[in-house]
Amino acid sequence: MFAFLTREAERLICAVLFLGMTLLGFANVVVRYATNYSLASSEELLTNGFLLLTVFGAAIAARHGQHLAVTAVVSMLPRRLARVVIVISGVLSVGLLLGSAWLAWMSLRTLYANGLTSYALGIPAWYYQAAVPFAFLLIALRFVQNAVQEFRLAEADHG
Repeated sequence: MFAFLTREAERLICAVLFLGMTLLGFANVVVRYATNYSLASSEELLTNGFLLLTVFGAAIAARHGQHLAVTAVVSMLPRRLARVVIVISGVLSVGLLLGSAWLAWMSLRTLYANGLTSYALGIPAWYYQAAVPFAFLLIALRFVQNAVQEFRLAEADHG
């Protein structure tokens, strides 16, 4: 069970988030048309849900090597030079993700320290941001996992 969760955690998170967001959006439409009122908190919850879907969806893409990449130049290079460029690209990408995780963590600490609350529900704003630094770390981990897998496949093909 633990292996499944470590392998598929972001898929499970995205599925639960998407289901919750769909139900909330549907409930908001029903309430709006039935009563001419709206659930004020739905915009806040849906906006933050989209943020989390984005970062955890990026982790899914990174795990499967479906992240954005420009491969035209790399494909024209000799194999050895192409591998060097791919490694440099991977190191820079992971560095960017780790930097993003650190900045998200600092933002989370700031939100926690200043006690800012959300506009609709009045809950601490850091609640919405708590998963973001960990999501960036998860993206970096999935990126590295994919890179290791691709290198092993390349070695097996050319070994």
